[in-house]
Amino acid sequence: MKLCRFKIKGGDGESHVGRLEQNSVVDLTSHSPTISRLLENGHPATSGLSGPEIPLAQIELCCPVDRQEIWAAGVTYLRSKKARMEESEFSASAYDKVYEALRPEIFFKSMPDKAVGPGEKVGIRSDARWNVPEPELALVLDSKGQVAGYTICNDMSSRDIEGENLLYLPQAKIYKNSCAIGPVIITGVSEEAARQWTIQIKITRNSEPVFSGETSVSQIKRRFEELAGYLFRSQEFPNGAILSTGTGIVPADTFTLQANDQIEIDISGIGQLINRVEVV
Repeated sequence: MKLCRFKIKGGDGESHVGRLEQNSVVDLTSHSPTISRLLENGHPATSGLSGPEIPLAQIELCCPVDRQEIWAAGVTYLRSKKARMEESEFSASAYDKVYEALRPEIFFKSMPDKAVGPGEKVGIRSDARWNVPEPELALVLDSKGQVAGYTICNDMSSRDIEGENLLYLPQAKIYKNSCAIGPVIITGVSEEAARQWTIQIKITRNSEPVFSGETSVSQIKRRFEELAGYLFRSQEFPNGAILSTGTGIVPADTFTLQANDQIEIDISGIGQLINRVEVV
């Protein structure tokens, strides 16, 4: 089942919560004004809820996050570990150790109102020279830390800032429009099934492809339950949380994003997230 947030074109600008069908959206806002609440208390029950049906041509999809904090895990793929080690000799041993450690790397990424949705612009820092997208599967967690669904996250990163010093990670990761989420949340899928999905990315510049890559969710080293468990240790998330699971696709060191590049991320079991780039 696909859950979404949307606005009605030409409407009052208010966001709605819905279930995406083949040619329409079932508006579930009367049952729950937020995605986070809809995912609580046995979330699969949303398949039986009814509401007004609105044709897809009349709606605009929004970021499917409303009250959940957005966090991210790092160095969960071997390729990611190697890339982070290549950023800096200073940081190399730290990334090598965290890949093998019992405790994963988990860091704060964004408040919900600072994440962008499908069709909106993602940012690259004006004071960075090496900016890349990071296409990731994101876990949608309820307030108990259980996986209620999955979505796509583009965890934008300034690799030169992070590589200069580990303590600069928040500046490399957290800035205006540094996180894109969407287009929908998929529910009712087991981890075993999700691990069969593929993740693809394509970047075009002036309508010409400049980078593409592919990986499999199966390459994530840690179990989803393990990652969620560490996030919820000594923490409370009354509205649930989004936890991005790391990237296994890393462009060459010579590649950096430019303004107006288009980033297309596909996860086979979810859909496609498309954003253009702006300098912030």
